[in-house]
Amino acid sequence: MDINQNLGNLMKEAQKMQQRMQEAQQQLSELVVIGESGGGLVKITMNGRHNALKAEINKSILEEDVDMLEDLIIAAINNAVNKVEVASKDKISKLTAGLNIPTDFLKSEDKE
Repeated sequence: MDINQNLGNLMKEAQKMQQRMQEAQQQLSELVVIGESGGGLVKITMNGRHNALKAEINKSILEEDVDMLEDLIIAAINNAVNKVEVASKDKISKLTAGLNIPTDFLKSEDKE
C-alpha cells in the first residue's frame, strides 16, 4: 500500500470514529445512574454529563450527626460519578472495537 492509500484509509476510519463518538455522546447524555452510600440511605441520581438530578435521603439518617450525613452525600455523589465513568469507558471501548486505527504514534519512546 502506498502512503496515499494509507492516508485515505485513515481518513475513512477517522470519519467512522467521529460518527460513532457523536452517537456515543448522545447515548451517554441520556444515561442515568444512581449512586448510593450508607447501604442505600443516601441516593444521588446523576446523568451521563455528571449533572445531579435528584437526591434522596432516608429520614432515619436525619437523626444522626450532620458530619455523617455530609460524608454519606459525598460518598453517594462519588459513587454516581464512578458509575458514569465506567459506563463512559465501556461505551468508548465498544466504539473503538473493530476500528483499524494505528496507535503506534501513541507509544512513548524513552530516549535516555
